[in-house]
Amino acid sequence: MDSTSGSADSIYVPDAVRRAAKILVVGHFAVGKTTLIGTLSEITPLRTEERMTQAGAHIDDLRGAPDKVTTTVALDFGRLTLSDELVLYLFGTPGQQRFVELWEDMARGSLGALLLVDPARLADTFPVIDLVETYGLEYAVAVNSFDPYSRHAEEELREALDLLPDTPVVYCDARDENSSAQALITLVQHLLAHVA
Repeated sequence: MDSTSGSADSIYVPDAVRRAAKILVVGHFAVGKTTLIGTLSEITPLRTEERMTQAGAHIDDLRGAPDKVTTTVALDFGRLTLSDELVLYLFGTPGQQRFVELWEDMARGSLGALLLVDPARLADTFPVIDLVETYGLEYAVAVNSFDPYSRHAEEELREALDLLPDTPVVYCDARDENSSAQALITLVQHLLAHVA
């Protein structure tokens, strides 16, 4: 992450890069996917956010995010060069059920998914886990915890989400670059372990 976001030097992938990997950043509505991609991306991220309107008020549940005024309607996209030879392309999915038809195309060619979870809204995570598993994606769970004092024990989260024992769980703050990077590293290590 040597390049400054949006600088002229960071627009193009270096010539030495020979491999690219597609990673999905998934989660329910208003869990922090757009924020995490913006935090990690070395380029200015592509965002398809639109202002929320009264027409969606009965569909979009703003519990836990009362100040949210925009929502992703297609995808978020960011890029992170990991080494001289490898770049990650980060694709953020929209969180609402009405956009679920976009998942099939976004999942195609993905190595895995970083599943963001809000510990205050665990029930909203089940449809997302179902989609990730439907598309056969390996995943790691990143608990986006803005309040470190409200942190649930990992075993409680595993049981509540009915996770397999080898599914990684990491705590992060999507606004913090180091924390978000550690969540992504956890996913990459999990993916590498499954390839070996």
